[in-house]
Amino acid sequence: MILTLACGKYRFNRLEFGDINGIPRLLDVGQCNDAHGALEIAVALAKAFGTDVNGLPLSLVLSWYEQKAVAVLLSLLYLGIRNIRIGPSLPAFVTPAALNILVEKFAIRPIGDVEADLKACLARA
Repeated sequence: MILTLACGKYRFNRLEFGDINGIPRLLDVGQCNDAHGALEIAVALAKAFGTDVNGLPLSLVLSWYEQKAVAVLLSLLYLGIRNIRIGPSLPAFVTPAALNILVEKFAIRPIGDVEADLKACLARA
């Protein structure tokens, strides 16, 4: 299942992913301010599968179009969420030293080629 929210969904909403027992595989959760709801869905799925959020085959891609994205990222980091992709470019405040820390502690990586990123995200599923 693919849950999208915020600005980054434009990379996925034109692709066909089929359905799971009649439920579309791609579900849009909303905008940046709906990030808490998306996290609640992830937490509920993790609980149902007896794992934590990082144990789910979940790919997070955070787009930097507004200041809200910074608040969403800080919330995700506070909750210990790992393997987040950010882009389309890194924010100016992310120095090479800060990026190094984010990569080491949280496995954050910048987005790149759309097809390669999509393949990597779906490989976790």
